[in-house]
Amino acid sequence: MEGKTASTYNIRKFELKDLYQVISINRRCLPENYSEGFFVSLYRSFPETFIVAEKDGAVVGYIMCRIESGFSNISFTPFSISKKGHIISIAVLPEHQRKGLGQALIEKALENMVKFYNAKSCYLEVRVSNEPAIRLYKKIGFEVHTVIRGYYADGENAYVMIKKLQE
Repeated sequence: MEGKTASTYNIRKFELKDLYQVISINRRCLPENYSEGFFVSLYRSFPETFIVAEKDGAVVGYIMCRIESGFSNISFTPFSISKKGHIISIAVLPEHQRKGLGQALIEKALENMVKFYNAKSCYLEVRVSNEPAIRLYKKIGFEVHTVIRGYYADGENAYVMIKKLQE
């Protein structure tokens, strides 16, 4: 990790000992919450793309992803079968936001999607009202692909954003 966060934050793979800190961050920062079992299942299936940001021994942010394969309606090549990453959830505690952690977490996850799982692209869903997240995703190279109407439990629409990782 480079820049202003390098000396104070550690970006590393999630470990089971981090579970309750990650769940706490998820519940504090996001309206979409997941069961303990869901977190553990993603960790066991895709450990290289479940990453945390740590400061002074405390987890202050996380990203968890999975790898999917098959025919894709968001593929860059029509009717192709390929592996793609799916960013399921990312959150950084409010007091640690705007320090580059979200970007560092995403970039590490994308790097590991390619390195360990040979993913060709990545996608995510984001609330259409979440302008700070959309700006960050665009900065990293994601593009809005489509809208899913009523995606969230409260009825809000989601953008599906995609990024090509490799040919």
